[in-house]
Order: sequence, then C-alpha cells, then structure tokens
Amino acid sequence: MQIGIDSFAASLPDPSTGITLPPAQRIANLLEEIELADQVGLDAFGIGEHHRREFLDSAPSILLAAAAARTRRIRLASAVTVLSAADPVRVFQQFATLDLISNGRAEIVAGRGSFTEAYPLFGLQLEDYDELFAEKLDLLLQIRQHPRISWSGKHRPALQNQEIYPRPVQQEMPIWLGVGGTPHSFARAGVLGLPLMVAIIGGAHHRFRPLIDLYREAGARAGHAPEKLKVGLHMFGFLGDTTEQAADDFYPGYAAMMSQIGRERGWPPITREQYDATRSPKGAFLIGDPETVVEKILYTHEVLGGIARIDFQMTAASMAPEKMRHAIELLGTRVAPAVRKALGVEPVLA
Repeated sequence: MQIGIDSFAASLPDPSTGITLPPAQRIANLLEEIELADQVGLDAFGIGEHHRREFLDSAPSILLAAAAARTRRIRLASAVTVLSAADPVRVFQQFATLDLISNGRAEIVAGRGSFTEAYPLFGLQLEDYDELFAEKLDLLLQIRQHPRISWSGKHRPALQNQEIYPRPVQQEMPIWLGVGGTPHSFARAGVLGLPLMVAIIGGAHHRFRPLIDLYREAGARAGHAPEKLKVGLHMFGFLGDTTEQAADDFYPGYAAMMSQIGRERGWPPITREQYDATRSPKGAFLIGDPETVVEKILYTHEVLGGIARIDFQMTAASMAPEKMRHAIELLGTRVAPAVRKALGVEPVLA
C-alpha cells in the first residue's frame, strides 16, 4: 500500500487569531511540506483544483512542477483535476511536461469536482456536468494512447490527424478516476479499467464496500485483470504524539472550513460530537497517534477488500506550520513503515 498526502493549498484564517498567512507564504509552506514528505519516504503528494478565495490551487500543475524541482522520488498528482471544466489537450500537455520535469513521477486524478465555480468561470453549463466529463475523459485517454489522433465530440472542436506533444517519460502516465458516492462513477471506472480514487470525507467508510465491489465487478466483466483495478482513498487524517493532541489540533480548522461550506450548502454547523464520532475506530477520519492510525489503516484495508493507496487530506484546514511538519514526519517515519511491514510490501520508488 502507498501512503500519501493531498492538499487544497488552503489559505484560511487561524481560528484562534483570525490571521491569514499571505498567499506567497502559504505557497512557500506548501512546497516545504511536499519536500518534507519526499524526505521522510511518503509515496505520493496530490494537489487539488479549486477556483475559490480560500484555496490557492487553481493551477495545480504549476505547484506540482515547482515541487518536482525540489523532490527526488515522491509521486506528484492532481487531487483532482476538474476535467469537466478543462481542455483535455492542455491537461495532458501540462502533466506530460510535469512528468518530464519529475523524470516520470506525474499522475492525473480526473474528476468532476465537488464545487461548481469552474463551470460559469469557463463558460460551461452546470447541467452538462456529467456529459462534459465523459466526453473529455474519452479524449484524454485517447491522447494518452496516441500522439496523433482524430476525434470529434459535442463540447470541444474536433481534432483532425493532430499531433499532441510533449509525450511523458512514462509509457502510460497514470490516470485515476476520482469519485464520490455515485454508483455510475464507480462502474464507469471499472469498465474503463482505470484505477479508482474514492473521496471518503465522512461517515463510516465500510459503507463504500458495495460501491468498490461494483467497480471491481464492472472491471472484471469488461475483461480487465484484477491487478489493474486499483483502489485509492482520499480521507481526512492528521497525526500527533497523542490521539487527543491530534484531534484537538485538527478540529478547529476543520470545523471552520466545513461549517463555512455548510453555510453555502444548507448544512448545519459541524459539532465536536460529530467530529469525534467520525474519528472513532470505524469512522472515516484517520486522526490520532501513529499506532492508532496504523491500526485504522489496516482495518480500512481489510474492510474495503484491499487498498492500493491512502492519501491523507491533512492540509485543507488551517494549521500551524510546525504542527503540519510534525504530522508529516510521523506519517512518513512511523505510520508508513508500520503499514508496509504489516502488509509485507515495500515502498514504491520512482
């Protein structure tokens, strides 16, 4: 199993002081986090894509390219690329260039996104949400396979015998399908034989087992080998020297962020009781001391039928830089080695 981190490059006020770091300082901190994750032996670092005031990740490929120049082995991924609102030609070119810079460490996690701002921003209709994604995913996959293509669709001008360069170092640059909880999305990933990245942001993660089984069954029916049908998870997680410390450190920023989103979407405010329930032994949060988190990862691996990667979403909420660095160190030096030992696997080197 690979262990990684995902970030939305959040730029949020500190709940205790109300102070927000200048954007340039927040980006500098993010690049230091990625560099540290590489140094402590983590397998992957992903950066999301949002087009909102509180996130600085509207151009993830640029942030990842900056990180590529400062790292040696960690894989660098989107988390996710909002493909419905993007041009697949440019997405491929950007990540192929990232692959060249990083010498073969780039990955795309393609999804539809959990926010809607990108659609009016780029002149798209929200009602075309899924149709846009399906068409653009088809084009992206064709570009990955063939440097010269002819293609036509409804939402993008046709390509006639067009060459698309540069080509990546990797013969087949990984493209994961990022999904939430829609059965159709899980089945589509299986039919296409794409690795699956599941966002589990609350509740009990065992409830995703039927959907993951659906993915694997759809993939098998489509003739894809089991080893090709990899499952990754994107989950809230944080580390501290004690479980109580980790929980107390992560909660204020998490609650502020989720309550703000909740106000936009009509959800009630986040409570500490809800938070504590979700970090309980069978809840979806991976928050605690290293031993607690290792036990929960192994439980997650078992209950979901085998997981290829878990990415900790620990950088969406406001967090003191020194606490973030310590959490990354604990994840890389204590959690990841213990998980690999328990499962009898070695870290995947670039």
